[in-house]
Amino acid sequence: MCYHLITRHGNTEAIIDDNCGISKFYAIANTLVSDLQVNFLNQVDDAESLDWDFKYKNHLLTLHYNIFNGVSIFPQHKKNVQQENNAVMEIAHFLERRAY
Repeated sequence: MCYHLITRHGNTEAIIDDNCGISKFYAIANTLVSDLQVNFLNQVDDAESLDWDFKYKNHLLTLHYNIFNGVSIFPQHKKNVQQENNAVMEIAHFLERRAY
C-alpha cells in the first residue's frame, strides 16, 4: 500500500487508498485499534461516508471514508498544527508497511 499527502490550508491529509471499498476502511480501523491502541470517540456514518474521530498521541484525528474518494486520515487542528500533521504522517507511514 502506498499513501500520498495533500496539504490544504495548513491541514495535511493522508490519502491511504483512493480506490477501495468499505471493507478496507474497517480493516484499517481494526488495525488502529489493535496495533496502535486508539479508541474511536465519535463515529458519524451516513450513506456515502464515514468519519470516525480518535486520539493518537493526544492529537484528535479523523479516519474518513467516502465511496468516491476512499480512505484518508486528517487532523482536527485543536492544538499544535504541525504536531497534528506529523501524527497523521506517522500513522500513514505505519499503515503503508501493512498489507491489506
